[in-house]
Amino acid sequence: MDVGGAYGAGKAGAPFDPILFVKRPQVIVKAVCLLFGLIVFCCVSSGGWFYSKTEGREICLYNRKSSPCHYGEAIGLLAFFASIGFLAGEYLFGQMSSVKTRKHFVLIDLGFSGFWAFMYFIGFCYLANQWSNTEFDEDMEANASTSDVSSAIVFSFFSVFSWAGSGWLAYQRFVQGNNAMFAQNFEGDAQLSGAAAYSSYSQDDQAYQDPPFSNQHEGGGEYPAPTY
Repeated sequence: MDVGGAYGAGKAGAPFDPILFVKRPQVIVKAVCLLFGLIVFCCVSSGGWFYSKTEGREICLYNRKSSPCHYGEAIGLLAFFASIGFLAGEYLFGQMSSVKTRKHFVLIDLGFSGFWAFMYFIGFCYLANQWSNTEFDEDMEANASTSDVSSAIVFSFFSVFSWAGSGWLAYQRFVQGNNAMFAQNFEGDAQLSGAAAYSSYSQDDQAYQDPPFSNQHEGGGEYPAPTY
């Protein structure tokens, strides 16, 4: 099925316009998600760990537990790669010639964006809770930097809204696409029904037969009475 501007994009095969591409709300929001994911990952991976001389190993600053650091690194890194994938999908979205393919892409965007907003909310609560329960000792104060740890918490909070906004835009695109497809199908059915109704009254279809005794003599007049 060919696409004629379905799901908020132009017709398939239209020339690519980079200016219009970067102005799309979906592209802008995904770029913000990419940036926030990179910041969270870098802050946790570079500033969330410190080397303890007394214990001789790397220790996570978040309450001296490794799981908060691993979680922060994971959600940030996966958000970074997912944003790259969705940006590539947005680039190819206008070239998708199938309505079903566009619909599946929009649904994947909607589902992943909502799920990752939830994952970031859990990460924000988890990191903030572990950081508030952290007890500093001389070794930690001498070797640790708290600015990166706080930045990871802040940008995890911002990422909740960026991915939620991405999900909202995907939902609007999904509704718009469904409404457009319904309108096209409705107009097509109306045209078909109108054509069928018109053809039923055309001269080619004889819906009625001539009444009996309608064939009279060419001269006209009534039927002659019988002779005895």
